[in-house]
Amino acid sequence: MPGKLSNEFGTIIIDDQVLASIAGISAMECYGLVGMAAKSAAGGLVELIKREQLSKGVKVQTENDTIIIDLFVIVEFGTRISVVANNIIEKVKYNIEHLTGMHVKKVNINVQGVRVEK
Repeated sequence: MPGKLSNEFGTIIIDDQVLASIAGISAMECYGLVGMAAKSAAGGLVELIKREQLSKGVKVQTENDTIIIDLFVIVEFGTRISVVANNIIEKVKYNIEHLTGMHVKKVNINVQGVRVEK
């Protein structure tokens, strides 16, 4: 269900795909994040998603003007996962609320893997 904002001039409908793109781009700006992972990590195989398809690693649920975001990420080895996750949460929440005017109720981080840089 797309996000919906209403004011005295009319209604603005923001598609979930747009919200997912904003969330994916915002997350990629954070230090310690290697990339986004596919939502379904079946069989233990995690696929790193290309930059053009960042929204595939994001699940968005909207209810009225509140948003719940699930991010599926791969972090860099040697970074503190909790610090990286908190940075992602703050960045995504701020950008979504600032750009759309909607309220972000929750941002869930699902760490799908750790990547060792060679």
